[in-house]
Amino acid sequence: MIELHTWDTPNGRKISVALEEMGLPYRVRTVDITNRQQFDPSFLAISPNNRIPAIVDPDGPDGAPISVFESGAILLYLGEKTGLFLPVDRRQRVAVLEWLMWQMGGFGPMPGQVHHFLGVAEADRAYGLERYQAETRRLYGVLNRRLQVVEFVAGALSVADFAIVGWAWRHERHRIDLADYPHVRRWYEALMTRPGVKRGFEIALR
Repeated sequence: MIELHTWDTPNGRKISVALEEMGLPYRVRTVDITNRQQFDPSFLAISPNNRIPAIVDPDGPDGAPISVFESGAILLYLGEKTGLFLPVDRRQRVAVLEWLMWQMGGFGPMPGQVHHFLGVAEADRAYGLERYQAETRRLYGVLNRRLQVVEFVAGALSVADFAIVGWAWRHERHRIDLADYPHVRRWYEALMTRPGVKRGFEIALR
């Protein structure tokens, strides 16, 4: 059974959603990042970047245990392992990889900065908050335009959707009104009604 080392964050939710959608049995090992458990030597052994999530799969590609860190790498690993939500067709796979990398490089780091600057003193946060909120709004706009022409970000449901919905889940915290992005809202509401996605967000991660 896969061990999911995680906490209640957007990146953590990406993986619980994927595991549920893929129907893989797993157990949660909480890593309390508020108490710096991510720096414990036992966790660093599987996640050297001291970030959640990470997984340990006792049944790796060669039958031996394997650990995987970084949420994007975990999604690709699980997609390869199961043959689900990661197309074999190269053209279709390119779209999944594009949107997964888009999430990892922008739609995560930028909203994450919004989270950070909302938590600092008003006098210290004005410039940073304005900068990162503008970029976050731009990224929601990119996503909205994409979802105007496709049902899911890569066409068919994929690990890229699981990656992005983990962050879209926090849209209110980003100070984003999905009414301003109707195609994102349609996509988000459709995903959040899927049984696997719902279970992935309901599982206790702390």
